[in-house]
Amino acid sequence: MAPTLATAFSRRWWMAVTAVIENLLFSAVLLGWGSLLIMLKSEGFYSYMCDGPKNGSDLNVSDASPPAPPDSEEYLEMNGWPICKDQDEMLNLAFTVGSFLLSAITLPMGIVMDKYGPRKLRLLGSACFGLSCLLIAYAANDPNSLSVLIFFALAMNGFGGMCMTFTSLTLPNMFGDLRSTFIALMIGSYASSAVTFPGIKVIYDLGATFIIILLVWASCACLVFFNCFVNWPLEPFPGPEDMDYTVKVKFSWLGFDHKITGKQFYRQVTTVGRRLSVGHSMKQQQQQQPADLASQEANKLCLSTVDLEEKSKVKEETQSFMKSIFSPIFLLSLITMCVTQLRLIFYMGAMNTILESLSDGDLSTVEKMHVVSVYTSIFGVLQLLCLITSPVIGYVMDWKLKDCEEDGDKGAKREPGRPRPPDKHIQKIVNATRAFVFTNLLLVGFGVSCIVQNLPLQILSFVLHTIVRGFIHSAVGGLYAAVYPSSQFGSLTGMQSLISALFALLQQPLFMAMVGPLEGDPLWVNVGLLVLSMLGFCLPLYLMCHSRHLQRLRDERDEDPKIYAKINDGSKPEAFV
Repeated sequence: MAPTLATAFSRRWWMAVTAVIENLLFSAVLLGWGSLLIMLKSEGFYSYMCDGPKNGSDLNVSDASPPAPPDSEEYLEMNGWPICKDQDEMLNLAFTVGSFLLSAITLPMGIVMDKYGPRKLRLLGSACFGLSCLLIAYAANDPNSLSVLIFFALAMNGFGGMCMTFTSLTLPNMFGDLRSTFIALMIGSYASSAVTFPGIKVIYDLGATFIIILLVWASCACLVFFNCFVNWPLEPFPGPEDMDYTVKVKFSWLGFDHKITGKQFYRQVTTVGRRLSVGHSMKQQQQQQPADLASQEANKLCLSTVDLEEKSKVKEETQSFMKSIFSPIFLLSLITMCVTQLRLIFYMGAMNTILESLSDGDLSTVEKMHVVSVYTSIFGVLQLLCLITSPVIGYVMDWKLKDCEEDGDKGAKREPGRPRPPDKHIQKIVNATRAFVFTNLLLVGFGVSCIVQNLPLQILSFVLHTIVRGFIHSAVGGLYAAVYPSSQFGSLTGMQSLISALFALLQQPLFMAMVGPLEGDPLWVNVGLLVLSMLGFCLPLYLMCHSRHLQRLRDERDEDPKIYAKINDGSKPEAFV
């Protein structure tokens, strides 16, 4: 049986810790593509596409290979299997498919999760991830015939990994004002999962067989399935402003049989008290009214599910999903995410080729391959920086929120001479502005370091790439949680991920242009992407203007509160006479 929300709340720390570990090992592991690519080439995937004096499993490692013709590609081997540019392009296409599903599937996933909760999706994701490991292990038995299975395996790996990531983003709802910090922690563990394949490559280099590693990994995915089955509830996690998990009672004597919790109970009891306090005046009115009207007024004292849910849904009703999609903040966040995703995905997919182009000189081909392997391992280890640095941007998003004025305290009287605390909604927008400015500056720095043709400098590029990848997802997730209703978080995040994934498909033609007409030189592609990165500053610029506009309206209401009123709980203040 699935646990209740109250039970899940009591286990929230266990769920948060295990979600971080599970994200590290099972979410976006495809982001460590450079290490997986080396292992797949070592196991002979698509090696039959390479021309050479030997092919298939008849190849033997030999120190004396015949010289290649002047006009043909140099014949190379890895672990006894031939490797070539055509093989790289086919495997990079498989990575493109998997990374596309890693983001594109989030739209239907978000809609399903907002309606049915994260439990079923997480169970499905862990099962798909385990099956993907089994498919790769099965294909490794006969890569000449079964290499095509890598497409299906990476697609299932991307889908299963995103299920793990996406469902974990709802857990921070149970941590109140620290929600953005925990969202950043979850996204940091998701981004740090790129360290998994480099770690597996270390085990592979120590002598463990590729198939055994994948079978053990699939069995670990079964533990994720069991943990979700035991601890994750069926219901979606409400936002902290919608529910308090600490109280769970059943009050049939008040006229309703459904269960309520925390803040909903407080609103309900307040409503009952207010209605009972005017009971005497209502009785006098009932004596002067017809019987049907009197009974209608008396029914207002009865409690119903509508009474329970009415006030908690005001915000969702005033801002529809379509209105949220076409809002300037969401549209500008799409531009920022599309540009950033293309910049980051292209670098990950083409990293080995970029490193090879930077290692030109007196090195032989074998020495270049060793240098690329070393730098790929360094890149994998640095992915753990995501887990360390992502909570920083979450802390920026949560800055001074505890000192802000709550929505329910706006009408409260203040002591003379005491300054009014900042508005919580405005403070969230100001924090998001700072987060996006900082992230985009790091993205520009990453683009500049990529342009400089220096191999040791790429370690700085690795660090900036890792930090930006964790920061951008954390900042966008925190922005959506702050600005939009919690019931739309999954759908909006899914829509953003789908559109940015479609835009990131441009990395494949960019990769083809780099290895083709540009002859492996990434300079002009990096210059173009650097110029495109400047569009990321549009979002913080708008957020800055928007926060100042809201603050100006708030100051005007404070100066003369009789001039402004909110009509029908709307978001725009209107004057009245």
